[in-house]
Amino acid sequence: MLATTPLRVVAVSAGLSQPSSTRLLADRLAAATRERLAAEQDGRVEVHVIELRDLAVDIANHLVSGFPSAGLREAIDAVTEADGLIAVTPVFTASYSGLFKSFFDLIDHTALTGKPVVIAATGGTARHSLVLEHALRPLFAYLRAVTVPTSVYAASEDWGSSGDEYTEGLPSRIRRAGGELASAVLGRTDSGASRAPGLDDGEDAVVPFEQQLADLRLD
Repeated sequence: MLATTPLRVVAVSAGLSQPSSTRLLADRLAAATRERLAAEQDGRVEVHVIELRDLAVDIANHLVSGFPSAGLREAIDAVTEADGLIAVTPVFTASYSGLFKSFFDLIDHTALTGKPVVIAATGGTARHSLVLEHALRPLFAYLRAVTVPTSVYAASEDWGSSGDEYTEGLPSRIRRAGGELASAVLGRTDSGASRAPGLDDGEDAVVPFEQQLADLRLD
């Protein structure tokens, strides 16, 4: 694939500390995505990481005033115009952080339609890993984004662990999620949706789910 403009991958990190394990996870997911994109196409790949901690005051002001600062507007535009998005939050009280949610509250609910997204989270214990499925995936479904199958949760004990015979280690999950995001980015049309099956696709053409429902006949 020959790209005429750079592919843009944006990672949003809602970590509050510095250094931050949330930022580290965002950086590693971005690197894995960039590596796969560079291997599968000839164009340039640009990666931009947004640190929400630097925009916390601007986000709060925008929520009450309705007017974003220049820096916040730049961050929102970067997210909505990205070819692929990585969203990483620390877990607070069994959910995404308030800063993370407040930022995505500022994005129009149609602005991410069809955009491929990797969701990820960090926490002190593996018991909070279901936050990805119970909180983050529904959030991005509402925003009409397309979350890739692999989500990544990193507990404290995951850093430096290679996993075991039953569980993939964190590096493997990061590589898999980055590869899925890269594939989703390269498979998108300009509208952000997969190409609809045509007459030349033959018998194996994918039938839309709505059409499958319409074709069902209950006995």
